[in-house]
Amino acid sequence: MTTEVRSLREFKMPDVGEGLTEAEILSWFVKPGDTVTDGQVVCEVETAKAAVELPIPFNGVVEKLHFPEGVTVDVGTVIISVAVAGEAGAAAPAAPVAAPAPEAPAESAEPERREVLVGYGPRTGTAQRRARRTTTTKVTATKQAPAAPAPVAPVAPAAPAPVAEVPGGERPLAKPPVRKLAKDLGVDLRAVTPTGRDGVITREDVHAHAAALAAPAAPVAEAAVAPVAEPVLAPPAVSAAGDVRVPIKGVRKATAQAMVASAFTAPHVTEFVQVDVTRTMKFVRRLKESGELGRDVRVSPLLIVAKALLTAIKRHPGINAQWDEAAQEIVLKGQVNLGIAAATPRGLIVPNIKDAGSKTLAGLATSLGELVETARQGKTSPADMQGGTVTITNVGVFGVDTGTPILNPGEAAILAFGAVRELPWVHKGKVVPRQVTTLALSFDHRLVDGELGSKVLADVAALLERPKRLITWG
Repeated sequence: MTTEVRSLREFKMPDVGEGLTEAEILSWFVKPGDTVTDGQVVCEVETAKAAVELPIPFNGVVEKLHFPEGVTVDVGTVIISVAVAGEAGAAAPAAPVAAPAPEAPAESAEPERREVLVGYGPRTGTAQRRARRTTTTKVTATKQAPAAPAPVAPVAPAAPAPVAEVPGGERPLAKPPVRKLAKDLGVDLRAVTPTGRDGVITREDVHAHAAALAAPAAPVAEAAVAPVAEPVLAPPAVSAAGDVRVPIKGVRKATAQAMVASAFTAPHVTEFVQVDVTRTMKFVRRLKESGELGRDVRVSPLLIVAKALLTAIKRHPGINAQWDEAAQEIVLKGQVNLGIAAATPRGLIVPNIKDAGSKTLAGLATSLGELVETARQGKTSPADMQGGTVTITNVGVFGVDTGTPILNPGEAAILAFGAVRELPWVHKGKVVPRQVTTLALSFDHRLVDGELGSKVLADVAALLERPKRLITWG
């Protein structure tokens, strides 16, 4: 007697960050009837920290999507059910599989399962890309007594539509920001030739492919600054009186809660100083023109401010600390994880550069550029927003002179960098026009007293007035 062996597996909403309890489903990439493979990204969700792509950990055919897009789901709740081929070994030894029709040769047994990195999928050297199908895979077994159990080979998939494949047939490897860029530019990653390490597709690969498809081809330099489409949000509710109600969720909800907790937990003190940054602005122009930090490295005044703050922290490590309420202790952190406040379409986030204090100016510039670009794409990972020790907020990009920044929860200090303006300034005994900015340093008065806070702020100002001191002080 021939029996059909088929089982249903459920994929639950995972905790993609530390301690998160819920996530909103932003978009589905599959529908019922689609074939999915181990490591294939099936949906994108937004947590209180970032937007994350979720890969499914098994093969099968989508049976049901339990929630539509735009719904917030608790961690641990089933979000998708997949019909998978069962294993006919419970009642009797596995028997040879009867092929339903002479199709293409069956694929070899799947290689060993590897850990999946969100946004990448599993990497193997022999795996072949499975075709998308709209029919359910069936496995038949006949009760026999063979001399020895034979391995069960998966049924060969139907012939796929002709699409470009990457070498080796693997799912294209690319970071989430690169996938988002490819989606915005209408580029099929399977048709892109990777040049990154280990066959990873880079932003430059996507831009180059997009330029090649254009008619006439656009210069790569122009494609690199193509605007990124913001996520499409549902229209807010409008009352008869014209009031607009916007739901607070995701990143904005987490930011609001964190700021309230910080403002009413840590006693804030803010100090201000005006700084002549004329030499710093000349230093930035020189680095840009010379390219000594690297051809593709973005150099900005924020880079020099970050390096100045890191140098000041090295001279006064007491400000790189954390308050332990339970133990009633001050914890001096072993490394500086420098946070950079970034405004994104989903709200304010503060990713950080790990161990920023150990980086050279060139290394810091590279890390800063990657951090900002990833944040703009809305693909900052939860890990990149954990463990920060001190933060910079660049309010100057909005034309704002200064402010009183609120501490990022768990951190002892935050530096606001204001707009750089040409102002009359006394320089060498004469009033002349100079490039001037205002710095504001907020700190937790439980950990940082006025003397320590003032020394750190004064050091940052001195380094920006004479950036050559970065070499001697560092």
